[in-house]
Amino acid sequence: MFTRVALFLATNLAVLALASVVMSLLGVNSSQMGGLLVFAAIFGFGGSLISLLTSKWMAKRATGAMVIEQPRNDAERWLVATVQRQAKAAGIGMPEVAIYDAPEINAFATGANRNNALVAVSTGLLRQMNQDEAEAVLGHEVAHVANGDMVTMALLQGVLNTFVIVLARVVGGIVDSFLSGNREGSGRGFAYYLIVMALEVVFGLFATMIAMWFSRRREFRADEGGATYAGRQKMIAALERLSQQQRPSTLPAQVEAFGIAGGIGQGMKKLFLSHPPLEERIAALRAQQGTFA
Repeated sequence: MFTRVALFLATNLAVLALASVVMSLLGVNSSQMGGLLVFAAIFGFGGSLISLLTSKWMAKRATGAMVIEQPRNDAERWLVATVQRQAKAAGIGMPEVAIYDAPEINAFATGANRNNALVAVSTGLLRQMNQDEAEAVLGHEVAHVANGDMVTMALLQGVLNTFVIVLARVVGGIVDSFLSGNREGSGRGFAYYLIVMALEVVFGLFATMIAMWFSRRREFRADEGGATYAGRQKMIAALERLSQQQRPSTLPAQVEAFGIAGGIGQGMKKLFLSHPPLEERIAALRAQQGTFA
């Protein structure tokens, strides 16, 4: 956790330093530069850090997930025992195990700390998957925790937010000065703020594409983790079962990226999906059939 946070802060400082150099080269007023960098630093990754720290609480609240304190039946005992075994194999602390009410097959993991995470499964998963398939899904989610994916995604989003804030204001100032003939960059008017808002939307779309590209890559890693903790054939069978369901995900946006199942899209929409197509994930696991046990 400390290493990731240190990397996060170092990366953000590097982004801000680069922005400072770029603004100097473009002739941006140095008195404005300091305020812009502080503004970007606070809003760029402050929100991401807060979201990360409150992620477990928000996930429980958003999904209505009920943590299993004392297992009440065989299914709950099996869930807790399976996650406990996989967490031990992954070298992480025992996550909280929860069940949330949803008709589709799905599960998610979240938490700011790999030793204090949450793994939750839907009631639809418990009804529609056999134990081998469910074991693989749990392994996939435990792998997300072990890989530190929740922290990494928050750090990446913070860096991207910072970049968007700085770049939108730098470019917006240049465009506004060009259009108004005000080369000194003072006396910003209403047009400047409209330009900045438009640029934040445009740059934000590109930032989202980058974040979702990374999200899709880490899904392949989590599938490999599921294959390691539960077995490759079980992981393939779980993804095949997922590919047969017709129900869309009902997970709220704040945890959807960490579910086992994601959305479906074609064309440009695929660039904004947090999960790769299931057929690609299955093919990737099969391609490694002879490499991994």
